[in-house]
Amino acid sequence: MEAQIEQQLEKILPEDLARTFESAYHVFQGNHDHMDDLLKNGGVLLRKAAQRFTPTQMVVGIAALAAVAVVLINRASSDDHEGEAHDVSNRDNKRQLGGKDQDKK
Repeated sequence: MEAQIEQQLEKILPEDLARTFESAYHVFQGNHDHMDDLLKNGGVLLRKAAQRFTPTQMVVGIAALAAVAVVLINRASSDDHEGEAHDVSNRDNKRQLGGKDQDKK
């Protein structure tokens, strides 16, 4: 009975994945208070995965996660320009500082 409980504890549970992704989402959104949770949950998930997978599978899995992280970060940084204020008014009739239509005194 005790061996079965020990084996059950070492399985990768959906809750492990959910906690890790939730912590990663909070950190990605800028709430860096969840960084400790991310490191703890990610470490537990990595330890459990290391017991189940071969070293080659671990390297390929971590590389895939890194590629996804790079794509998400790139997409998030390209969205930084959304929401910025831009002057879309017609400039033809407006006087501009240092412009050619400035009155001479």
